[in-house]
Amino acid sequence: MVGWIERAEKVLFQTYARFPLVFTKGEGARLWDDQGRCFLDLVAGLAVCNVGHCHPKVVRAIQEQSSKLLHVSNFYYNAPMVELAERLVSLSFADRVFFCNSGAEANEGAIKLARKFAKDRGKDSSFEIITMNGSFHGRTMATLTATAQEKYHKGFEPMVEGFRYVPFGDLDALKEAISPRTCAVMVEPIQGEGGVRLAPPGYLKGVRELCDKEGILLILDEVQTGMGRTGTLFAHESEGVTPHVMTLAKGIAGGIPMGVVLATEDVAMSLTPGTHASTFGGNPVAAAAANAVLEILIDDNLLEQMAPVARSLKQGLERIAEKYPELVVEVRGRGLMLGMELKEPCRPVVEGCMRRGVLVNCTVEKVLRLVPPLVITLEDVEEALQAIEAAMVEAYG
Repeated sequence: MVGWIERAEKVLFQTYARFPLVFTKGEGARLWDDQGRCFLDLVAGLAVCNVGHCHPKVVRAIQEQSSKLLHVSNFYYNAPMVELAERLVSLSFADRVFFCNSGAEANEGAIKLARKFAKDRGKDSSFEIITMNGSFHGRTMATLTATAQEKYHKGFEPMVEGFRYVPFGDLDALKEAISPRTCAVMVEPIQGEGGVRLAPPGYLKGVRELCDKEGILLILDEVQTGMGRTGTLFAHESEGVTPHVMTLAKGIAGGIPMGVVLATEDVAMSLTPGTHASTFGGNPVAAAAANAVLEILIDDNLLEQMAPVARSLKQGLERIAEKYPELVVEVRGRGLMLGMELKEPCRPVVEGCMRRGVLVNCTVEKVLRLVPPLVITLEDVEEALQAIEAAMVEAYG
């Protein structure tokens, strides 16, 4: 029989530059391919598998819920959805949540919410949202436009009206860009696709102060940074600031598709019956999986357990950077969302790591992005660092 890759190439859209690997099994921080080879996974489905592959509690929650109820329309309620909403509210700044299926959908919902909130307050001409250069917010037409990276726009013009871009981390530029047409500012606490770029100290607090002064909303896109990725449940917690609206997805349901829009009471009330919806939003199986993820992160103290491992990984990357200053620009990030910027394209390093049984990701051409499951061990860290260093030496000499 023809192999999986050959079969895939005949029928799938060619939208991904996939590596020639077919994975069939996952457990913890490990993946196995159809040849039986084992890989240490520092990609985690792009920050999705925060509690590891096939965590027993997540699998059990899915199995138990799927034997009772797979789906029910949002014309009605289901218990896992309500339990998840209650817990998210108790753990965050928010008073209400809206469930959907992905980060792009969550950000699309936040965009609609911001425009509707402005209209409800008589600001009919306020519809613009300011986002940051280097940002990434999704692939729908609105979130693609919100994504301030021109390379993603090519071929899809014209973009959606109502977005302005300013440099990430520049409060003066943001202040200058705000006008009577502005209804919100949308920002990632750490830019993931933009190269693991952190907001400068005090920046998010300054953005919130500007929003409050101008009477506009602050939307934090925590699709990649949320759910423990940076060491706290939500990245903004370490900045001492809260948004009016926050979006989540990726790691929230352990690998099952889910997105969430969270908002304060006064903002959330702008979306009334008929103004927004999602057929699969709050699906009971996805909600059950997400409830299990929160139990693992909070009740089982995974966030505390990951801290020394995250420090070890970052320190190890910094040692490599010090050892090879001719190859490395810098190491940056927080928790288990780390990036090492190289002076050369990092695809050869990705491929070299893969040959050594370690999966890493490259973004913006020269940044190695490491977003492993939060369950990785100190032994895993040592294995990863050895592979990365060896692959760098092999690629660049």
